Amino acid sequence: MNAAAYVIEPLVLPDAIDSPEAGEFLEFGALSDALVLGTWGNADRLAPLATRLQYWRDSPYAQVRLFFVRLRGRMVARSWIRMGVQENLQTALLHVTVLKEFRGLGIGQALLGHAEQLAASHGRTILQTFTEHPADFDADGSGLLRPATGTGGVPADADGVRFALQAGYRLEQVERFSALSLLTADSKLSALESEAGKKAAQQYELLHWTDRCPEEYAEQLAVLMSRMSTDTPAGGLNYDEETWDVSRVRHVEKTWKKAGLNSLVAAARHRSTGELAAYTVLQVSDGKPWLANQDDTLVARHHRGHRLGMLVKILNIRRLLAGYPEVERIITFNAAENDHMLSINVALGFRPAGYDGEWQKTP
Repeated sequence: MNAAAYVIEPLVLPDAIDSPEAGEFLEFGALSDALVLGTWGNADRLAPLATRLQYWRDSPYAQVRLFFVRLRGRMVARSWIRMGVQENLQTALLHVTVLKEFRGLGIGQALLGHAEQLAASHGRTILQTFTEHPADFDADGSGLLRPATGTGGVPADADGVRFALQAGYRLEQVERFSALSLLTADSKLSALESEAGKKAAQQYELLHWTDRCPEEYAEQLAVLMSRMSTDTPAGGLNYDEETWDVSRVRHVEKTWKKAGLNSLVAAARHRSTGELAAYTVLQVSDGKPWLANQDDTLVARHHRGHRLGMLVKILNIRRLLAGYPEVERIITFNAAENDHMLSINVALGFRPAGYDGEWQKTP
């Protein structure tokens, strides 16, 4: 069938998961589940329905649009596009996925062309996407496509890689997807904590909270969150510096809660100045009780070298072990060239579970 013959339909989000108009959303969710399971073989990278419903909504900081294609009444492919409305006003992040048995029919091309046209209609000239690759290949072997950073690689013969190259996208960065089994993590924490604490104990104190940052630290947390857009490796990807204030911090915290996430935050505070020097976030959902997601971790540049990244992560893992005993493992993502954070994760026991290719297309 010619790509132009496919009908691309928009997904209209319901008011709630159990509302009468939620049928199409639930069907779209089932398609999303099938796509993830088809790639990864497990549910670790699935998002619970409550999380999807919240993160797929527009916010003061981003617009999201979702689409699907049916064949013989069945949803077989989807696409989505996310566009910032405060920063990155020339950029759109988009993603296209097709059930394996329906690939090669031009559906992906139709969805990608549609998403790119939508991006262009909003003045977006920098297009970004990603491909997903389980760790079933030799990450140091041959047959890999490597980004300009020279670090990491993805299988050159993978369907998603060939599709992205044919569409004119360039591989700009590789992210390592890692998992930590909590069955063995606890035995390592004390030794790592003792070693790291020797460098930081006199100058820094550790803090923690759940879901909502105490008012006295919110402004400083906003500063650290803004630095996530400037102080972490981005390879050849184009990103604007993000502007954060207390209002944006509170918006994100409310979004986490509406998405059904319990957010454990650990931070380090510089004793002499009172400045927040580092923070990290772990998130747990009732919809995925076996799993925690390691979200942002950042140490401000001028506070690096004191093992703060290790200390705040250990504090949060201890909180997770104490408060969420049903959690079996933690997953996280790191740029392949982020040697420092990767070394912390490896020391904690994280092991590669896969890799994501980060792609970009510019005029």
